[in-house]
Amino acid sequence: MAKYKRILLKLSGESLMGNQNYGIDPERLADYARQIKEVSEMGVQIGIVIGGGNIFRGLSGSQKGFDRVKGDQMGMCATVINSLALSSALEAIGVRTSVLTAIRMEPIGEFYTKWRAIEAMEAGRVCIFSAGTGSPYFTTDTGSSLRGIEIEADVMLKGTRVDGIYTADPEKDPEATKFDEITYDEIYTRGLKVMDLTATTMCKENNLPIYVFNMDVVGNLKKVMDGEPIGTLVHN
Repeated sequence: MAKYKRILLKLSGESLMGNQNYGIDPERLADYARQIKEVSEMGVQIGIVIGGGNIFRGLSGSQKGFDRVKGDQMGMCATVINSLALSSALEAIGVRTSVLTAIRMEPIGEFYTKWRAIEAMEAGRVCIFSAGTGSPYFTTDTGSSLRGIEIEADVMLKGTRVDGIYTADPEKDPEATKFDEITYDEIYTRGLKVMDLTATTMCKENNLPIYVFNMDVVGNLKKVMDGEPIGTLVHN
């Protein structure tokens, strides 16, 4: 029996690069697809938001002279590319998917509504939510919070390249210690950057827990669903 019935899985666009400097690593994409299939076969209803930083990040683009709104729109398009890639990888191994977009771009993807998403998930499809919130100045973390709340997910699973939340960046501070669980209030007071402030506040105010874990280790997604304590739980 899976620990959660319906999840919102947030994946990093940068993680899709694998060992490359840009774009999509086919091996990393295939690893993600196999892990998602494994959990889908447990009967878990899955919604996914994936970032676009492996292709274009709006905020960094604006720092290089791009108009911020157009830069963010370019970033939204990058998330659509990644969503189509993940959909293709999942379909190739027998997992039915629906790509839903926050801005209209039929026939590339279906226009997102909460009810269409829930209907598709209840029918056994993996739903991939792309184009962020559809508005500039919001990150895909905020898009994940929004979609997770809308689809009434039991938890947001934030797949990263580290195995949870630490007192400091474990890649820079060897003495950093890991939290098994932490409250939203403690994240604020410690100034920890789990997600951007808007996304974190939305989860706190709507009582959506976040579980941070290392998605790049094959098999970890199923371990989370089996209830193994391999990451950090954020809650009220």
